[in-house]
Amino acid sequence: MNQQKFLAIALTLVGFVSASSVWAQNSTSAKRDAAKTSASNDASQASADDFVNLLRKDVRSQKKQIIAENMELSQAEAEKFWPVYDQYAAELSKIYDVKIALLHDYADNYSSMTGEQAESYIRKRAEVEQSIMQLRLKYMPAFRKVLSGRETALFYQLDWRLGLAIDVELVQVPLINQ
Repeated sequence: MNQQKFLAIALTLVGFVSASSVWAQNSTSAKRDAAKTSASNDASQASADDFVNLLRKDVRSQKKQIIAENMELSQAEAEKFWPVYDQYAAELSKIYDVKIALLHDYADNYSSMTGEQAESYIRKRAEVEQSIMQLRLKYMPAFRKVLSGRETALFYQLDWRLGLAIDVELVQVPLINQ
């Protein structure tokens, strides 16, 4: 696949992440307001969580589409690759759930964090990033069993770039106050 097609699909993915990021920031304020209002807002909060889950599914689907279009696997290779990828993606999704929860907690508290809380956030965030890298290394032999060395490298390059595209959107989270 050419770079322009990759870029177009990656930008679509970033668009989904952007919408999720903006919505998450708005929902943080909405959550605070909802706590002050009647219990009837519980239903709207449930629908907000459903919306985030739908966006996550869309992002995963877009990511899989980008990988499929860039890998150009034969039918035989695809039959071996996708089950390994699906296991990898499921484990990666759990790590990203932790990352998102951490970011939500940070967004709710960044303006009032103590030094200890801020340091704890940084440590937990580093643990998440280490977990992602450990997962990649853990799955390298499994991908290598079903792909050539070059194809494995291509997959990881795509995975890293897509992860970076998502992280670019996460830098919109405000910096901690001094």
